[in-house]
Amino acid sequence: MSASSLLSTKAIAPQDRLIFALDLPTKEEALEWVDRLGAAVTFYKLGFQLFMAEGYWELVEELKARDKKVFVDLKFFDVPETVKNAVANLSKRGVECCTVHGSQAILEGAVAAKGKMQVLAVTVLTSLDRGDLEDLGFQCEVEELVYSRAKRALAIGCDGVISSGMEAARLREGLGDKLLIITPGIRPVENRPVDDQKRTMTLSEAFLAGADHVVVGRPIRQAADPRAKALEMQAEISALFAKSPSHA
Repeated sequence: MSASSLLSTKAIAPQDRLIFALDLPTKEEALEWVDRLGAAVTFYKLGFQLFMAEGYWELVEELKARDKKVFVDLKFFDVPETVKNAVANLSKRGVECCTVHGSQAILEGAVAAKGKMQVLAVTVLTSLDRGDLEDLGFQCEVEELVYSRAKRALAIGCDGVISSGMEAARLREGLGDKLLIITPGIRPVENRPVDDQKRTMTLSEAFLAGADHVVVGRPIRQAADPRAKALEMQAEISALFAKSPSHA
């Protein structure tokens, strides 16, 4: 299969394929970034840092009022019934997707309660490599563990997975177009030697490997002109998908 044929064929607006990570300490700072980025970003990820601040759910409501899409990245992990109840409550808030991390029973509980919201299974965090997995007791390659978890998640009824771009091609080729692949760890080539993320790709590499969405934080946040950087990425995404016959 050629690299170009791995481009996502899902009916996703190109501007929605870029997800900006609002990894910030307060709701006020998060909203400042939403204002700063304006129309350059339509989709936001809200994780643990903001969850531990005041106003997380008010921020979700404000983003929805501005017609932004919201990805709640709290990696639910608890006994299955607790996760099921948490996902049921979250599904009422109108967010697009959430992450769940855990066993088959945990994922089954989340799927049973998700409603119209998409449930994304966490495979292997992009901050981990083979050495880290060995420390955790896994005697296998990262790619094999990611594929095994993704296959199980899809069979259970999860909508997609969080996966490094380094494993995306294997997932797309082996599990088909139904699986939604969201890829964090997007970095420019020059950041790779000094970054804390270990399994990284550039934006184009991730999409050519089969990602449906990419999650970007620091490359935009640390840019001299963050809005211009986001627009540059959006232009790159639009150009990529314009070249694909399925998106013509």
